[in-house]
Amino acid sequence: MKQQQTLALFLTISAFLIITGLIFIYSSSSVFALERLGSAQYFVKKQLIGILIGLLGFTFFRLLPLPSLRKLSPLFFIGSLVVTGLTLVPHFGVTIHGSGRWISLLGITFQPSELLKLTFIPYLAYFLEKKQFKLSSLFHGYIPFMCIIALTATILLAQPDFGQAVTLSITGFLMFFIFHTHIRHIAYTLIPLIPTIIFLIFLKPYRFQRILTFLDPWKDPQGSGFQIIQSLIAIGSGGLTGVGIAQSRQKFFYLPMQHTDFIFSIIAEETGFIGASAVICMYLWFLYLGFQLALNLKSTFGILTVLGFITLISLQSLINIFVTTGLMPTKGIGLPFISYGNSALIVNICMLGIITTCVLEDE
Repeated sequence: MKQQQTLALFLTISAFLIITGLIFIYSSSSVFALERLGSAQYFVKKQLIGILIGLLGFTFFRLLPLPSLRKLSPLFFIGSLVVTGLTLVPHFGVTIHGSGRWISLLGITFQPSELLKLTFIPYLAYFLEKKQFKLSSLFHGYIPFMCIIALTATILLAQPDFGQAVTLSITGFLMFFIFHTHIRHIAYTLIPLIPTIIFLIFLKPYRFQRILTFLDPWKDPQGSGFQIIQSLIAIGSGGLTGVGIAQSRQKFFYLPMQHTDFIFSIIAEETGFIGASAVICMYLWFLYLGFQLALNLKSTFGILTVLGFITLISLQSLINIFVTTGLMPTKGIGLPFISYGNSALIVNICMLGIITTCVLEDE
């Protein structure tokens, strides 16, 4: 009964974040949508459609028995990997903001890497549960696991989607080390990982430029530093209590991507330190309750799946807030449940469905 009460509170917090997203998507995008698309409600209406589709996905995964989810997880993962790979195929991939992360099928454009997030975690949980007595083996446990992560990261980097590749890889590593901590495996991972990240940063000039901009955005205030400077102005303008909901000044074409990656800046501007802190507290509560749910489960697959999803969502939240406050270089990662984006929202709600199934059908 206590586990069910924790789950109810966990889902309530998730619903609060989604509703917060609707409020601030409308607030931050209304001027842009009216000017460019002729309707102030354009983005919030699309977000509502995403919520409805997400709830259908939630229902599907809630009705899917946990043993079936475990059994089908390899098939789901391979399917999503193939679909994500289609973004690299001409006539399938759609380039937006310089990245080919989207695919168009039957007139519908979506981001398959979000679908990959949904299948990647359960498959790693399935792999770790199946190989739990072989994880100490370098060739039968550690290397095959790292090959799965490397393959996934390679496809994402080819799009390119550096942020998604990093967050999924970190989540995978944490799942492995939480389940099977071994000093030599940590060394095997960190020794090649650091030079690889440095190489990937220098491989694409824009990544290195983002680091330079992070270190000194005021060096190019009208160019590469413009977005983060406008974000900091928005946050600073909010003061303690904010300028008032729907009263943002930065949304008037000053702050780019104000309803997606930088929506937290608008929240901070309109609700101030108090409102921004409340959102951060909601994510911390989400993290705490999620880990509490996971650690009280009996099924290894359930524990790892819930831990993986909670870690991934929390990591994305942390990165987004750090980026908007100037504590990290810019990444194309939205604020989970709040930022506009149907692909991400639908997948996050589906994750909640899988978490609910893991908790209510715990073996």
